[in-house]
Amino acid sequence: MTYNTILVHVDQSPRAVHVVQLAARIALVDEAHLIGVASTGIDHLVYQYSGVALGMPLGMDDFTQLTESADSTLAAFETQVQRLGVPSYERRRIDDESAYGLALQSRYCDLLVIGQPDPDQPTTGLPVGLPQKVVLHGARPVLLVPRQGEFEHVGRNAVIAWDGSIEAARAITAALPLLRHSRKATLAVFNPQERYEAHGEEPGADMALFLARHGIQVVVEQRTTALDVGDALLSMAANLGADLLVMGCYGHTRLHELVLGGASRTVLRSATLPVLMAH
Repeated sequence: MTYNTILVHVDQSPRAVHVVQLAARIALVDEAHLIGVASTGIDHLVYQYSGVALGMPLGMDDFTQLTESADSTLAAFETQVQRLGVPSYERRRIDDESAYGLALQSRYCDLLVIGQPDPDQPTTGLPVGLPQKVVLHGARPVLLVPRQGEFEHVGRNAVIAWDGSIEAARAITAALPLLRHSRKATLAVFNPQERYEAHGEEPGADMALFLARHGIQVVVEQRTTALDVGDALLSMAANLGADLLVMGCYGHTRLHELVLGGASRTVLRSATLPVLMAH
């Protein structure tokens, strides 16, 4: 199992170069086609344009600055991936709001790579709520690249969150192309007594066997914690020097408002290592 098509979000944030670099490295390993996507955000703005009546179509000339900005980021993407030696790539500009556009485009890839927004830099073109919207509404797993640090390798030392849920199972399956390069993998099972029906007599044993059949040897760590599980996972990952966290993302929409599970919300906000999530 490999990633054949990887989509990477290209934006104007200072971290964009690191996000593209990580996506390019994965594409090179798997010989995957890499698609750089930049959004103009025009759809998000169109009804806020005070000089136009609701429902009136706007000409693209009104948004020249937005389209030129997106094209500029894509030109930088192309220059970077050429320098990194990615043989198969394309640039794609979408005239849409970032989250909706990326969720739509995710249907046509195996993996979507995006950056972690920085709440201290809200004007860089990377909306704070972008990751959770894409994870919950997209069709493919998302690899979140933290807003700080550089990551030469991803998946050599992985922490895999397992609680017996469908979301966690989907995330693990989606991460197999990365996990097959692992030198060390830890299957983290927190508070297994809370969901006995999902684990059985030996929590983590069945998933460890599943991974072993894919050539991935794991160590099962069962732990009890009173902490938020998201904090516990990040703490374990830091202590183990992990370069990847794999976990399911839990959440739903309520009256058009995204409601994330506690662990998902914590990790999306505070991750300091790449995180692969699936819903």
